Amino acid sequence: MVRGRISRLSVRDVRFPTSLEGHGSDAMHTDPDYSAAYVILETDAEDGLKGYGLTFTLGKGTEVVVCAVNALAHHVLNKDLRDIIGDFRGFYRQLTSDGQLRWIGPEKGVVHLATAAVLNAVWDLWAKQEGKPLWKLLVDMDPRTLLSCIDFRYITDVLTEEEAYEILQKGQVGKKEREGQMLMQGYPAYTTSCAWLGYSDDKLRQLCTEALKDGWTRFKVKVGADLQDDIRRCRLIRNMIGPEKTLMMDANQRWDVPEAVQWMAKLAEFKPLWIEEPTSPDDILGHATIAKALVPLGIGVATGEQCHNRVIFKQLLQAKALQFLQIDSCRLGSVNENLSVLLMAKKFEIPVCPHAGGVGLCELVQHLIIFDFISVSASLKNRMCEYVDHLHEHFRYPVVIKKASYMPPQDAGYSTEMKEESVKKHQYPDGEVWKKLLAA
Repeated sequence: MVRGRISRLSVRDVRFPTSLEGHGSDAMHTDPDYSAAYVILETDAEDGLKGYGLTFTLGKGTEVVVCAVNALAHHVLNKDLRDIIGDFRGFYRQLTSDGQLRWIGPEKGVVHLATAAVLNAVWDLWAKQEGKPLWKLLVDMDPRTLLSCIDFRYITDVLTEEEAYEILQKGQVGKKEREGQMLMQGYPAYTTSCAWLGYSDDKLRQLCTEALKDGWTRFKVKVGADLQDDIRRCRLIRNMIGPEKTLMMDANQRWDVPEAVQWMAKLAEFKPLWIEEPTSPDDILGHATIAKALVPLGIGVATGEQCHNRVIFKQLLQAKALQFLQIDSCRLGSVNENLSVLLMAKKFEIPVCPHAGGVGLCELVQHLIIFDFISVSASLKNRMCEYVDHLHEHFRYPVVIKKASYMPPQDAGYSTEMKEESVKKHQYPDGEVWKKLLAA
């Protein structure tokens, strides 16, 4: 039973100094500090439950997202949770179409990241009140109720609400069996943790050896800064994992369009399944050109982690600009907008392979992809979810990986809640960790 008026919204700037060891480093982001604008919603309900939401950042700029969350707070405060859920589409639109704030979006950039953090907290609170993990809340939801959470504005030329309803109706068939399959086997994952660009060859070898021992069969390597270095590192990894295991590559937007095609022609010998973010995330036609050029090499294009909104995803699908679609739980407008993208991907029969590098992204996106398999795609063909082995110890309900698969979360909520001790220590700039680092 949904209850309570939202009486308080607080937001904190939480940063982890991952740049010190090169974690997360790639061709464009050489020194990321995995960070989050971390939102907490409190209500006047007697259950004392709180909603936790976050949006992922790389250090500097987190304070800007915090400002944007505070600018959106008046849309949430003093609202009854039942009223929000009862007209979730309307509430979503209220946040994304604020007559003044939308000028610094609309539905993109800092203001949209802030929207995601707020809405992620709302979903966490709703799932907790229902006593279900978020994936289960979505799976059990009546299709009409689920669709009432989605804003179809700007995408009806590709997906109408009725078409979405038909997809969800078809997804009812075999749903129980697929849920059982997930609970038994989990959702297949791939690892990015072995091959950050800032790692030495020795570290690469060590991490690959450990991952192989742990049963990993799908690996991603960062490329794009130096061709000869890429060839050397890709050869090293391919030799270690052998010819049968799956290798993906990620350029993190480093190249121009012709450069991407030429560079990948040189890396094709290592048989990558995909090249991720080969060029600017906004260049839909550029992605389409690259995708077409790489077909003869058997290499797909993957993108989406920096894709602003459902409208960009719509165009990427229309233009046949990607073969693997990568949703992000904090870049898009939370669960609401991700649902619309999952449904569009199903219509186009493009596999969804979520982005989950960063702090908390694995915890969040696992819910969306498990729901996708059970209720929407009903397929695991060419599908897997990214996993990075960083910072899970700071969460109250961290991901559980078994046999290189995500096991469905059992705790109520969206797995967004951090340990208070971790938040205090890593709050910027006055947490213990940062006081020491800034003093040094």
